[in-house]
Amino acid sequence: MVELVTVIGTGQMATVCSAMLAERGIPVRMWGADRASVEALKSTRENQRYLPGVRIPDRVSFTHDRARAFDGADLILSAIPCQFMRTVWETLAADCPEEIPIVSVAKGIENETLLRPTQILVDVLGDRSVASLSGPSVAAELARHLPATVVAASESPWLASLVQEAFASQWFRVYTNDDLIGVEVAGATKNIIALAAGILDGLKAGDNAKAALLTRGLVEITRLGESLGARRETFAGLAGLGDLVTTCVSPVGRNRTAGEQIGRGKSTQEVIDATPWVIEGIPTTRSVQQLALQQKIEMPITEAVHGVLFEGRDVLTTLSELMARRLKGEV
Repeated sequence: MVELVTVIGTGQMATVCSAMLAERGIPVRMWGADRASVEALKSTRENQRYLPGVRIPDRVSFTHDRARAFDGADLILSAIPCQFMRTVWETLAADCPEEIPIVSVAKGIENETLLRPTQILVDVLGDRSVASLSGPSVAAELARHLPATVVAASESPWLASLVQEAFASQWFRVYTNDDLIGVEVAGATKNIIALAAGILDGLKAGDNAKAALLTRGLVEITRLGESLGARRETFAGLAGLGDLVTTCVSPVGRNRTAGEQIGRGKSTQEVIDATPWVIEGIPTTRSVQQLALQQKIEMPITEAVHGVLFEGRDVLTTLSELMARRLKGEV
């Protein structure tokens, strides 16, 4: 039984996970690097920037003190966006006991190193038990207690079960999965397909086009995952198809929304500058493009999104080129 969880981060997912755990009767300590933000959470018991209107339960405490962030904790939840994980955890490494397992809710692939979130944790902190909590889980819906189902993935069955038991409730169902590679690859790559889905929405390309995009996007996501050692069936599950569908259709999904703005004519930088939170799919597109080249596999949708985001390619021209690719069998 988990007796205290330290949550690293003060963003939207950190806040909603803290509230969910506290509602399950588990004390939570949220740590944030910025003292002013932490004090604001403490005084208002509301994350007014990322989750306004949602009260943070009394079982959640707050600190910006690295030295006491992990006191008494028997589980750590890392809710730092993938591209910032290394920097944050390097500042915390000396104070983080090696025996406490860590579950990550980040989705992405680190630029330069091409590491998944749990791999970053091990790279910075050394060998330890790590897990990923992933699947279709829009934070704003979780905050309203709308039903959701996710997976707790770890190569350590006891840790996957520990996370499952800590989070599971009447409206939040958690399955376990030992395919950590597949779950994290799926969580990262679905954001790229969501950017493409948003671009189609911005172009008003229609539902037929989006259905084709999701279907063929899942094919190339699976292809990459298998090349890295993941199991094919993981991509047909909650962390794969489930999260892909939610991210591509949700009106509040940050990646789909960013893609829609790009489809309407905004530049990548304009979208980034106008968005208060991290759009994980944008930097992850760079990483996955490199992984595809490294693994020598075809990922035409990822290549097209990369071209639009970073090479100045026209969205209509790029869509036409995708449709005009060499004809072949589906399987």
